[in-house]
Amino acid sequence: MPLWKIHHPVGAYTAEDKKDFSQAIMQVYMAVPIPKFYVVCLFEEVSGDNCYVGGEVHDKFVRINVDQMARTLPGPVIREWWVHNLDVVIKPWVGDRGYEHEFTITEPPFDLWSLNGQIPPPFESRAEKRWIAENKASEYSQAEKLPATITLQHGNTQGGDW
Repeated sequence: MPLWKIHHPVGAYTAEDKKDFSQAIMQVYMAVPIPKFYVVCLFEEVSGDNCYVGGEVHDKFVRINVDQMARTLPGPVIREWWVHNLDVVIKPWVGDRGYEHEFTITEPPFDLWSLNGQIPPPFESRAEKRWIAENKASEYSQAEKLPATITLQHGNTQGGDW
């Protein structure tokens, strides 16, 4: 799940803005792909007298925390690309509206995550493909943990000492 917590000034976004912003965020993750329901956005209003930057009240500031446990970013080049990619995604709702902003991404361990009592299935597994198609968490079998595209070959049929 990528969990986006968007801390923003009171009245910064209408209900329609929030919907559009969250859909733009979801679309960036669809390219991975991951199930849509993994993408959660929480919009949290912060009154002007509750936001301080550098020890001073700042009423035009948006702070975003992103927890990405569904996937991790391997290596500095991909991490830098992802940060720039997300900068482009959020720009229409922050920079283009005159808000100063920052975001951080954390990558909590995948194995410490549960959805409706289910540990999410492995990346590109048959179960994950089904979750994507059904857009919901559900029980899955051990066999569904296998990669969706797996090629098995005949084993050693010559016999041997093992």
